[in-house]
Amino acid sequence: MKKFFFILGSFLLSLSTYAAMNVNKIDPPFWYAGMKNPELQLMIYGEGIGNASVSVNYPGISLSSTVKLESNNYLLVYLHLDKDVKPGKFPLTFTIGKKKLVKEYELKARNKKGCEHKGFDASDALYLLMPDRFANGNPENDNIDGMSPYKVDRNDPNARHGGDLAGIEQNLDYFEDLGVTALWFTPVLENNMEGGSYHGYATTDYYKVDPRFGTNEEYPQLIAKSHDRGIKIVMDMIFNHCGVEHPWIKDMPSKDFFNNPDHEKNFVQTSFKLTPHVDPYASKYDFDQMNDGWFVTVMPDLNQKNPHVYKYLVQNSFWWIEYADIDGIRMDTYPYADYDAMSNWMKELNEEYPNYNTVGETWVTEPAYTAWWQKDSKLSAPLNSNLKTVMDFSFFDKINTAKNEQTETWFKGLDRVYNNFVYDFLYPDPISVLAFIENHDTDRFLGEGDNLPMLKQASTLLLTTRRIPQLYYGTEIMMNGVKSKSDGYVRKDFPGGWSDDKANALTAAGRTKLQNECYNFYKTLLNWRKGNEVIAKGNMTQFMVQHGVYAYARQYNGKTVFVMLNGTDEATTLPLKYYKEILKDHAQGKDILTGRIINLDGELTRFVIAKRPSLPKASILDLSTNKRSLISSPPSMGADVTAGNSLLNDTSPLLVRSMKNFFSTRL
Repeated sequence: MKKFFFILGSFLLSLSTYAAMNVNKIDPPFWYAGMKNPELQLMIYGEGIGNASVSVNYPGISLSSTVKLESNNYLLVYLHLDKDVKPGKFPLTFTIGKKKLVKEYELKARNKKGCEHKGFDASDALYLLMPDRFANGNPENDNIDGMSPYKVDRNDPNARHGGDLAGIEQNLDYFEDLGVTALWFTPVLENNMEGGSYHGYATTDYYKVDPRFGTNEEYPQLIAKSHDRGIKIVMDMIFNHCGVEHPWIKDMPSKDFFNNPDHEKNFVQTSFKLTPHVDPYASKYDFDQMNDGWFVTVMPDLNQKNPHVYKYLVQNSFWWIEYADIDGIRMDTYPYADYDAMSNWMKELNEEYPNYNTVGETWVTEPAYTAWWQKDSKLSAPLNSNLKTVMDFSFFDKINTAKNEQTETWFKGLDRVYNNFVYDFLYPDPISVLAFIENHDTDRFLGEGDNLPMLKQASTLLLTTRRIPQLYYGTEIMMNGVKSKSDGYVRKDFPGGWSDDKANALTAAGRTKLQNECYNFYKTLLNWRKGNEVIAKGNMTQFMVQHGVYAYARQYNGKTVFVMLNGTDEATTLPLKYYKEILKDHAQGKDILTGRIINLDGELTRFVIAKRPSLPKASILDLSTNKRSLISSPPSMGADVTAGNSLLNDTSPLLVRSMKNFFSTRL
């Protein structure tokens, strides 16, 4: 009997010696010399590769360890890269018994130092768009053979529509003319999911652009051409989850790559309630369900507490910065991922790229919650998220509530906006908070309506307050829609992005009169904002609401921007004594758009914010050489206002924006 077992053991050993071994893929596909962190993780994919031993032969590179996972079809290889390792190609040798397999791997030279990667900040205006819904520049990539079943049907709001990177590239002149300085695309990585996953939030390959959007070569090409126009690119990433068609789900490397991996028999969904992070009385049950539950059945929850998963995700973010030269990251579903892992990721990223920026989606409408997540927050101490920019969901909530109210009593209308900024004392760095009035996950600001004065006035607030502003594609041409019908109704195709569109809003000739009025308003304000240090760096002084009017000033190096917003439907007469500390003593103004001089009679004691239909103007005042400049808008833009302070030169205008009729039309 003993002899039998010995013979059987020898037979099994013989089989393993000649077992199949291949390498189908290595993540990342290449790496870069000169990174601060000397450790490089390689994830090797291939049948039976988990049984292989590995060797490397290249000056400055040594093998630290290999990690065999539960599935034999993966192998993790950890390399140590010396500080002075040279770029070049080197062999990775995989051995099982007498069989050897050699794969070439490459270390590339970095295009620039980590400190030279400059992120977005308050000097920028971000423009969020969905690549599938903006423009179809290459119809040939609409239908890709070999992918999971899907359809391209523009009549179905939840199907793919064919927009792509080529369509964005072909319309870069449009963005440059509009005046936005950064484009944020919803995710562009492969979503090889049944139905098409047009939105991009179900990644199936973290190192591959979805072929229906373009190629890995077209993406950095688009970014380089955007940079030539002074436009940054922000990449949308998701560490919290992937798509259910990801290879890791079909063949799990190890069960602990995912939270609640037994999803087919025991599916656990997140509660979507993010408060356990900050709740001092939170139960473990509530925290675990929120943090470890899956978003939906087709979005498996990644376990960032697993050090190998964590390392994979961190390297992926660095790889796209180096390879594509992206200018920032927007991290989806930020609080749903493991706090410690995300904090460590941000710490590593900030060390490698000290001038970079990442914004995290932190969807709770209380300012204290959002502030808790910002880097160096005292609210979360001794914890530190290291996340520089958070999203101001409080501002979004307040402005969308205020638009349906009269500013008649405390805590109504524009008083909500005033109080939103009162709580800026909670933020370590308020000017690094990202504000918005809508995005791809919310109703459009216009709802199903077309109240252009309301939209202009809210956007003026957005683009002049002490925040990083984010716009949503199509708002500049009055696109509307509500989620109650479908997410697809707030993600409609941009008219003119497809060759068979009846209207082309990408050109002035193709827009309606009202659309051109809206577009020109944004163009004027965005281009005025560009390079304006008062807006980018200035402090803020706000005034309590008086007679329904909310006013605030931005000031920097002796220059001032002053904004007045009327939150009622009624004509309002205001004593300007309330704002004397800002207005001071100036008698004339020059209209920047028309060039005409406005005589202010040297008094500045009272002014009238007119009632509709007399909506004559908003104002940008330039107070160089003791003068003011006034910018007149089309009649529907706002009300008559005057205000001011000394400026150093004509290139630094002072904005006075009235919000007359802000709330006159209900959605």
